[in-house]
Amino acid sequence: MKTLITGAGGFIGSHLVELLIKKGYLVRAFVRYNSSGNWGWLEHSSNRDKIEVYKGDIRDYDSVKDAMKDIEVVFHLAALIGIPYSYISPLAYVKTNVEGTYNVLQAAKEHRVDRVVHTSTSEIYGTAQYVPIDENHPFNPQSPYAASKAAADHLALSYYRSFGLPVTVIRPFNTFGPRQSARAVIPTIISQIASGKQEIKLGSLTPTRDLNYVLNTVEGFYSVGLHGNTVGETINIGSNREISIGDLARLIGKMMKQEVRIQAESERLRPKNSEVERLLCDFSKAESLASWRPTFSLEEGLEETIKWISNNVSFFKVETYSI
Repeated sequence: MKTLITGAGGFIGSHLVELLIKKGYLVRAFVRYNSSGNWGWLEHSSNRDKIEVYKGDIRDYDSVKDAMKDIEVVFHLAALIGIPYSYISPLAYVKTNVEGTYNVLQAAKEHRVDRVVHTSTSEIYGTAQYVPIDENHPFNPQSPYAASKAAADHLALSYYRSFGLPVTVIRPFNTFGPRQSARAVIPTIISQIASGKQEIKLGSLTPTRDLNYVLNTVEGFYSVGLHGNTVGETINIGSNREISIGDLARLIGKMMKQEVRIQAESERLRPKNSEVERLLCDFSKAESLASWRPTFSLEEGLEETIKWISNNVSFFKVETYSI
């Protein structure tokens, strides 16, 4: 089966590329065009010779449609995902996350692809109104990023209902692991400790998150996204375990054998009404429809992530707040 993965050079996308190659799929990796010809994290892949790379722009319908020739399954991961930057440039998120998703859906419709697996986010739920959060939880986007992803989800499902396009929406909770950028909290914590900082800088310490190791997430994309039971469905992918940011920092410090002090910096805080205070995933739908459940625990995932970041700490600008 020939697959197209948008956002293939990114954190989750590059792991999904490697999983599908391991499973025997033919993979065309859609990466953002740049003058240097850089493939993102795929530059470091041991499977470079097995990847067909297509350089384009998700905001450009012509390149998306061209990339989709002869494709049977599309995994759409390309997106702007940094929440703080969405406060600065909301329109960029509309153009990439909403219009980019339109380009994928319309091209898939024109090419009559067999399956579109669209990537959502738990951020669209906002602060939990009840826990654990199932797929019936109300939408309450609290940032322009979350609003753009909610719009993209509705657009994807409208193509299923209006045109019969076989769409599945995968809604990951907070994914972490090797290759994640410093704009996310776990690499922020680990990279500061690994570089010798005894006082680490974070934002709010009280919000809780459901953290899922990246290999759990991409296995969810594969097993849930392609399952016959999930066409037209939205499926949560998470761990059903929550931890506060403060407790997470202390756990990582303990695992790295480093007692750390935490400084909450005002510039790292979200606007008051934008902070999502609690997320906890109910993944029972994924389990009942496609027999998916997470394999790696939080501690097992953190161990691998600590190892990778400690060996690649030069990738991180630890003195700089990345948005």
